[in-house]
Amino acid sequence: MATTGCTSTPKTTGSIQTTKPLQTSTPGKVTYNYTTEDRTCLKRAMYFESRQSDRDGYMAVGSVVLNRLTSPAYPKSICGVVSQARQFAPGVMTREVKPQAEPDLNEAADALLKGERNPAVKKAMFFHTSGLKFPYDNMYYVTVAGGNSFYEKRGADGELQTPAPLPAYEVAMNFVPEHNQMAAQFELLTPAASPARAPIPMADGVVDTAYEAPDNVPVPQAAPMQTTADQVRMQQPQLQQAQLQQTQSKQPQIQQKQVLQAPVQQAYVPSVPEPAAFEAVAYTIPTAVAVPTPRPAAFDMARMRGGIGG
Repeated sequence: MATTGCTSTPKTTGSIQTTKPLQTSTPGKVTYNYTTEDRTCLKRAMYFESRQSDRDGYMAVGSVVLNRLTSPAYPKSICGVVSQARQFAPGVMTREVKPQAEPDLNEAADALLKGERNPAVKKAMFFHTSGLKFPYDNMYYVTVAGGNSFYEKRGADGELQTPAPLPAYEVAMNFVPEHNQMAAQFELLTPAASPARAPIPMADGVVDTAYEAPDNVPVPQAAPMQTTADQVRMQQPQLQQAQLQQTQSKQPQIQQKQVLQAPVQQAYVPSVPEPAAFEAVAYTIPTAVAVPTPRPAAFDMARMRGGIGG
């Protein structure tokens, strides 16, 4: 590993998180969550970048990782910082860690997550292999540890050229089982309202009019006519006369029908139809049927080759 990151001012697009860290109830501290995977990423960075040297080298590299974590210019998780492209040693996330180094790595990682830092690293977020020289005038060296030279990027006025990290006394690390979609170090957002359930679509060709016919439909009736006593007395003689005339007109018709029916019944004699005479008709079955002879094929061909007129 020659150097981590470029020596010019880093760009502030892509990995910069503008969301403020989540404030906790601890006065004066900002809490950053980490998982078991984040702890493993921290150990890998210390192991492969410090040449498996000693605790001092482990703590120096680990301090750089946590400085980047608390700076707005870098990802907001330890694994995000360590796995960032072209920043740490090649294969830092995939190569094998020797089992014999695990005890020292575990002790150094736990100390860092509890707030300990290598005090000589200060605000440094960059380092390269010791003994190398670079022609840049913004490399402000602070210490050498674990075979690496650690430096800050400062301008001619002495100001940091990258967003400054938080000091260790302002940072608290909180263990969580796993990262959710919204990291705890970001501000909480108001959850969106759950969408209303869509109604179940009706079958094709069915129209719901929301109308139910009543069982019994009342039929309007005419109001009774009101008649006075004088009208009843005037109408009674007329009704009686009309009934009498109707009775007299029916009696002669009945008698006439009886007189006319008597001769008809006496003169009626049923007649028996005579049997019809049938005439014999001779029918001759033909012995031979003429079969039409098909036209020769040469005739059809001659017609097909000719013109429309013949």
